Amino acid sequence: MAKDFDSEYVVAGYDEHIRKLIPAYEQVHAQLLALMQAHLPVQARVLIIGAGTGYELGCLMQAFPQAQFTVTELSQTMLTAAEAHVKPWNGSARVQFILGSHTQLPQLAGLFDAVLSILVTHFVPFAEKQLFFKSALTCLKQDGLFVTYDLMQRQSMLETMALQKRVQQQGLSEQQSQKMLERLEDDFYALDAHTTVQMLKQAGFDEVSAFMQVLCYQGFCAKRPEADEKG
Repeated sequence: MAKDFDSEYVVAGYDEHIRKLIPAYEQVHAQLLALMQAHLPVQARVLIIGAGTGYELGCLMQAFPQAQFTVTELSQTMLTAAEAHVKPWNGSARVQFILGSHTQLPQLAGLFDAVLSILVTHFVPFAEKQLFFKSALTCLKQDGLFVTYDLMQRQSMLETMALQKRVQQQGLSEQQSQKMLERLEDDFYALDAHTTVQMLKQAGFDEVSAFMQVLCYQGFCAKRPEADEKG
């Protein structure tokens, strides 16, 4: 059964639980920050798809004090938590918080230097992924950077068991890790790496490349071409 991200109880424990659930969670965000520092101008505009509780947003706000941010989130409870998290960095003035999906927001077209989808795309049903990617492309300025980091399809039982052992090392109990494996089967729409790259290219992205892998989690970055056809 999928977690209820509208639940105040689930959201209150999210930050602690996610660090046990996702291998190298802090390192993933450190790598993401390095990518943004290599790409973004000082006064960047950044779209974060799936605000969560605001950890990613807070890291970027501190690193880019002159940047402006827009975040989308499907859960009002999560969005409220993100707003509270970033208040110390002038979140009310520098961040636009939107309840809803970027796929339904044409006003975001062409605005952003970067669009981030971290631990989000694997929740998107297979039939909706191409629209998800195409809409992310549309939100970017030309030469803008899209970054996604998600669960990939597991390639072997060894990889599955290694993931279970890794999350136990990070603090999940054996029972919790078993429930995690059950959720991977029931609640996620994971692609393999090859299909991810092909879908990004079909959506119109260029310069698609992998930037990080930890067991069966993998990240990709891609650019909107400098001269592409809209629509």
